[in-house]
Amino acid sequence: MVASALSFSLMGVCVKQVGGRIPAAEVVLVRALVSVVLSWLLVRRAGISPWGQRRGLLVLRGAIGSVALLCVYIALTELPLASATVLQYLYPTFTALLAWLVLGEPIGRRVLLAVLLGWTGVLLVARPDQLLGPAVLIAVAGAFCTALAYVSVRSLARSEHPLVIVFYFPLVAVPLSLPLVLLNPVWPTPVELLWLLGVGVFTQMGQVFLTSSLVALPAARATAISYVQVAFAGVWGWLLFGELVDGWTVAGAALVLAATLISLSPGSAGDR
Repeated sequence: MVASALSFSLMGVCVKQVGGRIPAAEVVLVRALVSVVLSWLLVRRAGISPWGQRRGLLVLRGAIGSVALLCVYIALTELPLASATVLQYLYPTFTALLAWLVLGEPIGRRVLLAVLLGWTGVLLVARPDQLLGPAVLIAVAGAFCTALAYVSVRSLARSEHPLVIVFYFPLVAVPLSLPLVLLNPVWPTPVELLWLLGVGVFTQMGQVFLTSSLVALPAARATAISYVQVAFAGVWGWLLFGELVDGWTVAGAALVLAATLISLSPGSAGDR
């Protein structure tokens, strides 16, 4: 899950580099095209059927994930990298609640504490009262759709290979995003094309690591660990985009780190 968080933070850097000119739907399409090729190769290499058993739920997971991805890319374009990332991290709370309601996964004391600490860290870093506007609402919508997608992955893990779940995501995203791209196509420059390829590669890596972790861990605990992406985003925003890291960000990152350590502690597995 930590490797997934690092990959997704690098994906955010790539999106930020092209977001000023390339529409979010086009970023989603290029990402999906790259990922569908990589996913197909991984599935073939593993020697498994790519079509799965619960195809309806696989398609639904792909559709929900596509909407979440579009919202995330728009937020990354409109907001500072760290702010967009921490607003996206409303999703662990949504995930824990949905996993409890839909999958019957209990929320243990340590996991609940990790979620609460991470949520407090998100609020300290994001300070949404200073970021009110459509972009924030889009980021929140993306967080909720992300939670729905993660819970569906947890359900699919009972019958599907992780690589099949990963394969369906871009497979569905391509036809969903293509009509939006045709409404406002923008031809990327060679440099922008490299950044777009980076979006596809890092997102693919993040999805593979993410899906494997959700197969092995309860949804609430896995997403609590992923809070570490907030710290990664703060570092990249400071190093690459000159986004200042103030005391609020440091305090929030410390709480996020505490949440990650608590969720990884030996007692948390038996305290679910």
